[in-house]
Amino acid sequence: MTSGSDITIRAHGDLSGIAAADWDACACPEAAQGGRPFDPFTTYRFLKALEDSGSVGPRTGWQAQYLTAEVDGQIIACAPLYAKSHSQGEYVFDHAWGDAYQRVGGRYYPKLQLAVPFTPVTGRRFLTRPGHEETGRAALIQGAVQIAEGNALSSLHITFCTGAEAEAGERIGLLRRTGQQFHWLNEGYADFDAFLAALSARKRKNIRKERRSAQDFGGEIVQLTGARIRPEHWDAVWEFYQDTGARKWGTPYLTRAFFDIAHETLRDDILLIFARRQGRPVAGAVNFIGASALYGRYWGCTEDHPCLHFELCYYQAIDYALKHGLARVEAGAQGEHKLARGYLPVATHSLHWIRDAGFAEAVAQYLRAEGAAVEQDIEILTSYGPFRKTPKEDHQ
Repeated sequence: MTSGSDITIRAHGDLSGIAAADWDACACPEAAQGGRPFDPFTTYRFLKALEDSGSVGPRTGWQAQYLTAEVDGQIIACAPLYAKSHSQGEYVFDHAWGDAYQRVGGRYYPKLQLAVPFTPVTGRRFLTRPGHEETGRAALIQGAVQIAEGNALSSLHITFCTGAEAEAGERIGLLRRTGQQFHWLNEGYADFDAFLAALSARKRKNIRKERRSAQDFGGEIVQLTGARIRPEHWDAVWEFYQDTGARKWGTPYLTRAFFDIAHETLRDDILLIFARRQGRPVAGAVNFIGASALYGRYWGCTEDHPCLHFELCYYQAIDYALKHGLARVEAGAQGEHKLARGYLPVATHSLHWIRDAGFAEAVAQYLRAEGAAVEQDIEILTSYGPFRKTPKEDHQ
């Protein structure tokens, strides 16, 4: 516990000044005995790969300000904090806030972002050693706000935090925002057919049709992780990633070097799903593996085949989760088309601090209205989900 001791808050411009063991003792204490972290994205190795590859850094608009809270020389809490010169790669969109702020004469950028770059995945953002949860979280919030205030920055944004963190932040005066994603939840299904049996007959038939269509693309589908991932596989991943990035958001966020580093330090955390024809990958999906969830992150292809996207990104992910006893699959941001494929809407959370009191009140009013709309949307979408409404519905 930290009672009775002074807490020192430090901001670090890179991870080299923080020992990996100290960071991970806060980020993933559950992995101390060799198990998987619950959240692979806040591990030292993932954040270091972003940094060492040049995917984050001064020229990217993501300038690291990693926070640590120390008591008697021991790090009891840490957080991935960045100074941002834009609002790209966050997936909690505040572009309209920035435009409005600047139209009334304010300077929105730079701002502070407490988040995992380019990663719309819910997880702890205030990383604490066991036993220091409340004190460590409070120290990190206070430290981040003090940095924003001390540098006359417009705002601080804590994105894809947990529901418990959102509640705690709201209690001390931060603005809470609610969004939604689509996740597949494992209700104890024995296999994929057992999952299908829980769906309505029409949805069940459609998924079977999509899977047959995808698997008739003229090749094989393989799942690779750990030592089965070879250096040459990243050439295909990079090609897919560039193509998808160019079509969706312009310049891809990750550098080619990130995937080389991932091969060395992250491949045990990664599941690659490839569609191969004549031995060559023509489509693929990159997933990260947590202790209880599979996280779909990137997809791309060099050939178009019917339903192959659904097969690689959604159905193969479910297959893997079922085989390995994972509780859920998180398939990334947005996408109501996921609903028909067994992925249900769930709430996501973020916290926001805005220095200008008048602007903060305007944003607060907006968030109250937006939150009510999101809550209603989740309720409606859930009611239209693919699952059987009554036990008597046809199982054919």
